[in-house]
Amino acid sequence: MPSPSLDTIDVGDELPALHLTLTSEQVRHYAQTANMPGGRFMSDAEAKAEGLPGQIAPGNLSLALFSRLLTSWGDGVRIKRISATFRAIVRPNVPLVLSAVVTEKHASEDGNFLECDLLLENQDGERLVTGTATVELPA
Repeated sequence: MPSPSLDTIDVGDELPALHLTLTSEQVRHYAQTANMPGGRFMSDAEAKAEGLPGQIAPGNLSLALFSRLLTSWGDGVRIKRISATFRAIVRPNVPLVLSAVVTEKHASEDGNFLECDLLLENQDGERLVTGTATVELPA
């Protein structure tokens, strides 16, 4: 995919949204691979035993999805900083929409940078995770 540049991006521009549904198996595999023990990530039954409504996705997985969204923008896009605020539980088998909007752009001798607001919502528009990121564009 062609690389974005400061000349082709304006404040207020949105990245193409990422639509996906995490499966229970994907959540379980992520938690196991990331060495994140806990029944809440493994199954509905184990999560309910912990007082949760069912299996949940680890917070780090939401950050990974934000990273996927940002790096899919184009070749050479690098994440310099990313943060998130977890507002509600992310569950498997629920359609999700990830989006980002450019809030600032600047060039310096260190590179070309964008500031972005990030959002992960469920199919009902409920904000599950919000965040911000600084991305560096290729020179």
